[in-house]
Amino acid sequence: MDIRPTTDEEFDVFVDTVHAAFGRFPETPNAREGVWWAALEMDRNLFAVTADGRPVGTAGAYSFELTLPGRVVVPAAGITVVGVLPSHRRQGVLNAMMRRQLADLRERGEFLSVLLASEALIYRRFGYGPATYTTRLTVTRHRAALAVPRATGPADSGTVEVLRRSECDKLLEDVYDRYRRAQPGALSRPHRWWAKGAGRPPVAPAPRYLAVHRDADGVPDGYACYSIEDPDTLVVDEIIAFDDAVDTALTRFVLGHDLVSQVSFKHVAPDHPLRWQLADFRGAQVTDDTDWLWVRLLDVPRALTARGWFADGDLVLDVEDPFLGERARYLLTVRDGRADCVPTDRRPDLSLDVSDLASVYLGGTAPSLLVRAGHIQAHHPDAAARADALFRAERAPHCLAWF
Repeated sequence: MDIRPTTDEEFDVFVDTVHAAFGRFPETPNAREGVWWAALEMDRNLFAVTADGRPVGTAGAYSFELTLPGRVVVPAAGITVVGVLPSHRRQGVLNAMMRRQLADLRERGEFLSVLLASEALIYRRFGYGPATYTTRLTVTRHRAALAVPRATGPADSGTVEVLRRSECDKLLEDVYDRYRRAQPGALSRPHRWWAKGAGRPPVAPAPRYLAVHRDADGVPDGYACYSIEDPDTLVVDEIIAFDDAVDTALTRFVLGHDLVSQVSFKHVAPDHPLRWQLADFRGAQVTDDTDWLWVRLLDVPRALTARGWFADGDLVLDVEDPFLGERARYLLTVRDGRADCVPTDRRPDLSLDVSDLASVYLGGTAPSLLVRAGHIQAHHPDAAARADALFRAERAPHCLAWF
């Protein structure tokens, strides 16, 4: 078995092998536009091939940017199209591909990788941990009235305009790009994705309506992407808003749509205020609640010193990376929003797997929760509380991107 890079000339073979690994057929054979694989970066993909040169496994990566706590934007490899033909599973192919991929990422100088896990059991053993979460909320129309706010806040002085997806390519790209730079856990959507229609709506050119919010000066500062399905459910793919007032205006707009019996918000952040905004707290039902973005730290000191911090303190972390056979102890020192992370021989405050460090990295999972779950070992009574204070983010991390 050999693991090797792919070439541009192998694009079609690569796509066919990916689909075969998942038991599916390409919906548009040989087309490179308007399908999710149109944005594949062939110089970042790998083949697992047999002795006679037949491909039996695939793994790929996209070049993204990830927003960290503190509005820090860093490069991140988006791991994708990881699959092995059913005839060659449980023969070490996946382990070999993941080991080669991690080595390649480090050789490129990357210190973070991310993925969306098709199965939650697969990727923790390779050092990935769930780091953002998303909820689907469904609101029935007769319970959709928003409560009168008890606290005064900035009034929304903007307007909402309904456009078709085909009318606002550049607008969507620009608004999302401004949003993702301020949202911890958000990934970039590179221009090539928009240009090729790769991904899911609104990146994909599927028929959708866009409720575009403009501020008092007419500048777009948010949108809601939606369609009506099943046949009386309005499904909101995503709401992008620069502040809570804009988000509330767009939420009010979709909840007030006629000729539907319910509104389903596909991706809602864990800290979204919608349920509290409804006059009927039970008007919104959780119809799905799941992990979304998984993170992997390839260089612990670089990763920890890259993000912003919101409390001062010191913490000694004993980090084990079983898949790569590595273990190291670090002194994390945070002062005035910046961190220093250096090797140390001091006694640890916390002992943890690199996948658990990945889960707490963006601030979406409290270290104390993983201590209670038996994943992280706290060596001092106050260690978990100090870690909670250090690793918190300015807001819950959330990722809308699909790849």
